[in-house]
Amino acid sequence: MQLSRRDALTAALAAGGVLLAGCGPEAPVSAPAPSGSPAPSPSPPAAPSAPPLPAEVVHGPRDRRQVALTFHGQGEDSLVRAALSTLADLHAPVTVFAVGAWLDGSPQWAKKILDGGHELGNHTYSHLDLASMAGTGQYAEIHRCAETLRRLTGTRGRWFRPSQTPRSTASIEAQARKAGYPTCLAYDVDTLDYTDPGAAAIVANALAGVQPGSILSLHFGHAGTVEALPELVRGLRDRGLEPVTASALLA
Repeated sequence: MQLSRRDALTAALAAGGVLLAGCGPEAPVSAPAPSGSPAPSPSPPAAPSAPPLPAEVVHGPRDRRQVALTFHGQGEDSLVRAALSTLADLHAPVTVFAVGAWLDGSPQWAKKILDGGHELGNHTYSHLDLASMAGTGQYAEIHRCAETLRRLTGTRGRWFRPSQTPRSTASIEAQARKAGYPTCLAYDVDTLDYTDPGAAAIVANALAGVQPGSILSLHFGHAGTVEALPELVRGLRDRGLEPVTASALLA
């Protein structure tokens, strides 16, 4: 018996392994992918989250060709202005640990520091000897500065550095956490610029101990520091070390 045109077409397609919807008892299936077609790419694995920083950080990664210049933030307007202008010329972002009382007296510096590409941290409100205080006093100093930063900038800042002590204590760390700072930021290179030894000595102190990942301690309010900055930054870059903010160094 001669097949109709429709029956012939159905038979031909069935022989080729393709099942047309409505042409057989089985549910329709998709035609196989052409030979050589790439398989669907699997979803990439989730990036591992960075481990939390310890309660105190003294330096950054030693395999990173970066350093953080950190300033204790208070000083006469003319010297602060000169320091920020010099840093702008050098294209060197820094982290400024502001004293809250200084910011309350000169609130314009909060915005100017941030607008210059720098970051602000907490250096207590009154710059007292924090290690000698009881926990309630420590918290009050940290919290009050945090509130000053929040009022002027909208945030308390990421970092805290205790005043009048190069290292934190267990009590300071506990009070800093309570105030919203899980990490206290110390330093491994002290330029001793606050002793006013002169620009050459400040540069020598900095370069003598600096390593990849170092955090350097500097101060606003000292003319020798401003004078030292160009040679200091040039010396760092000659060693292949680029100044960045603390957040960038520890990212």
